[in-house]
Amino acid sequence: MFAPLIHILPLATIMRTRLMPVEGKIIIGIGQKVNPTDVVAEAIVGRKHLVIDIAQKLNVAQRDVPKFLRVKKGQQIAKNDVLAETPGLFGKEVPAPAAGTVVATGGGKIVIETGGAVFELRAGIPGIVAQTIGGRGVVIRATGGVVQGVWGNGKLDFGTMHSLMETPDEIFDPGRIDVSLRGTILLGGHLESPKVLQNAVEMSVRGLIVPSINPALLQSALQAPFPILVLEGFGRRPMNPSAYKLLSTNVKRDVSLNAEMPTRSNPSSRQEASVRPEVFIPLPVSQEPPEPRQVETFAPGQVVRVMFLSKPGRQGTILNLRPMATLPNGIQANAAEVRLENGEQILSPLTNLEVVG
Repeated sequence: MFAPLIHILPLATIMRTRLMPVEGKIIIGIGQKVNPTDVVAEAIVGRKHLVIDIAQKLNVAQRDVPKFLRVKKGQQIAKNDVLAETPGLFGKEVPAPAAGTVVATGGGKIVIETGGAVFELRAGIPGIVAQTIGGRGVVIRATGGVVQGVWGNGKLDFGTMHSLMETPDEIFDPGRIDVSLRGTILLGGHLESPKVLQNAVEMSVRGLIVPSINPALLQSALQAPFPILVLEGFGRRPMNPSAYKLLSTNVKRDVSLNAEMPTRSNPSSRQEASVRPEVFIPLPVSQEPPEPRQVETFAPGQVVRVMFLSKPGRQGTILNLRPMATLPNGIQANAAEVRLENGEQILSPLTNLEVVG
């Protein structure tokens, strides 16, 4: 059975695809070094198309419209420019309803493309451009540590990570966010109070990394101007030991915090099934480490994270696989015997396990 795989790795080579929502222009080349804030591609988004029925407005036959047109395909026009007119003292005019570009004529009609803003696609992580994808985006190769989570608020930023955690299971104390943390990415405990978000906004922090979040704060988290990465889930949960150790030993390093979720509007994250919202810690290496595994099957000896227990977020090792085992609730399911880090041994359905690697 294929296993859900979550990456918590102290050192790996990662490949991350960055895509724009529409086709545009790649402005960086293969092999070029990039920083997280570098623009790698740009496109015009938010265009609208207006169809103006010239024949109807002039009250003429469609075949006669071309001789009354005052614009041509490809021409840029301003609002109220004359698109077409009939001659004579009582002739009619058709003004442009908005500024834009004439993109089509025919059938007695004109199509004007209006609006549009420049969308800039940033690298998001420091690395090397390994591939370009048509006019849509790039693939960036980078080396460092990576910790993936389960939820993010859709934003991305880069900054120095500072820890406000003493233990993996504490609650985030909003009183500890002060002016000295301006511009940093904060590693904190369970996000319970809205005051944490308020203080973080006031102090202009660049992001939050937390084990869990109060579900009542999700809407506020989505509206926060900085990325928020949740590693374990909703409701109070401790940070799993592997993630806590890796992050707490890399404080005061620059990190890239990508809280984007796999959605229809975010094809970049759908492109790679292994990619989740994550924090990436760039690290220098003399030799590139291997890439993380992308597909895994359950096997004895694997380190797994146990989900949906009364005390979720616990980690353990698979001792044996038990096909169609009878669980304590009487249901039969593919399961595994797991020894937790505290020595406790449990029988868990495979659907409640994630492989850590």
